[in-house]
Amino acid sequence: MFVDSHCHINLPGLGERLPELLARMHAQQVTHALCVCVDLETLPQVLAVADAYENVFASVGVHPDHENVEEPDVDRLIVLSAHPKVVAIGETGLDYYRLDGRTLDQMAWQRQRFRTHIRAARVSGKPLIIHTRAAAEDTLRIMREEGAGEIGGVMHCFTESWEIAEAALALNFHISLSGIVTFKNALALQDVARRVPRERLLIETDSPYLAPVPYRGKTNEPSYVADVGRFVAALRGVTPEALGRTTSDNFFRLFASTAAVVKAPDAPH
Repeated sequence: MFVDSHCHINLPGLGERLPELLARMHAQQVTHALCVCVDLETLPQVLAVADAYENVFASVGVHPDHENVEEPDVDRLIVLSAHPKVVAIGETGLDYYRLDGRTLDQMAWQRQRFRTHIRAARVSGKPLIIHTRAAAEDTLRIMREEGAGEIGGVMHCFTESWEIAEAALALNFHISLSGIVTFKNALALQDVARRVPRERLLIETDSPYLAPVPYRGKTNEPSYVADVGRFVAALRGVTPEALGRTTSDNFFRLFASTAAVVKAPDAPH
């Protein structure tokens, strides 16, 4: 019924107990998960998880906040994205939250890396997974300048205003809601959750981070996307089943290459 459109189940704390995690996904009617890459050094782990489990997919990219890692060029990303379980480019984007005394001019490397990912996505034909934190205006500007709307994708773990959501929607992007939407003080985000068009809505965990209520403060995992789905369903006045169908259909339509790999298995493998 539900799909976790963004998680990091290769990371320590999750990666060593994958059969347990997949069993709990099945128990909560979470049929699929997208394990998202954050740097090329750990890409082999991400691909190993996706290869081992029929209902887990992968992406390829370098997180905007990761420094002192292998810097990909367009050709390298294109080659890596050809793996049959890779369905997206990212996560990529901009993150100015931790400037550590640096000016925005000194963050030019992030902006160039972001442009590289967009260019690779346009060539490969695979959608983008975009992370933006304290950098929404620059993120949208670069998306427009590089033609990101031609390939589309998702603004993952969305925490921005409705105005930013509208701008992303106009660029052919989906809005993905994480466990943050369940937090008591997330009133503005809950308003966004009510207003996103149903055909552009996704849900995620971003596990092992940002566990939803009632698990807040604990290690997050893909099965908890069911709690995100039930919460968003209540906000929108629909049943969890309807919300699950909508967001799952959106996932498979956006990440269209998943259909060539597998469609809803009955149980984890």
